[in-house]
Amino acid sequence: MSTAHASAAPRAVRPSAAPLERGDYRNAMARLSAAVNIITTDGPAGRAGFTASAVCSVTDDPPTLLVCLNRSASVYPVFQANGALCVNVLGAGQRQLSNLFGGKTPMDERFAAAQWHASRSGVPVLAEAAATFECRVVGRTTVGTHDVLFCEVDVVRVGSAAHGLVYFDRRYHDLLPQ
Repeated sequence: MSTAHASAAPRAVRPSAAPLERGDYRNAMARLSAAVNIITTDGPAGRAGFTASAVCSVTDDPPTLLVCLNRSASVYPVFQANGALCVNVLGAGQRQLSNLFGGKTPMDERFAAAQWHASRSGVPVLAEAAATFECRVVGRTTVGTHDVLFCEVDVVRVGSAAHGLVYFDRRYHDLLPQ
């Protein structure tokens, strides 16, 4: 390796034997780009939704996503009881909607800010989403402060939004064509 490349090598934040500081972990995670999603549910426990970036594909056979949900979130009991959800992938220009679902805004006001339709399973589907995944929660596991929900996908829709919305370095970024 040349010396020019050696000086550009990343610096370790801690020695390997020292405990990892929470702030160091959070700062590094801020550098991991993530799609912005609104996760919605409706059912016997009521209607609820929250903003999440901790969503990813697990497998395509059967089609399964994982969604991470903080157990201290006000929506947690609703999602735990309903058993079905929709991952609504946001597109460019939907930052305000993400902020509404990510804050303390009353649930009725969150849903009033956009057009929704009910799916066959009854979960709210965002009309202007870049993509939607209607799911059944088929498993869950607890890790630290969160539950990891394993969600088997029953229906997908690809919307007309041609540009995505990601969260990176604690800010939203619209993904636009070059």
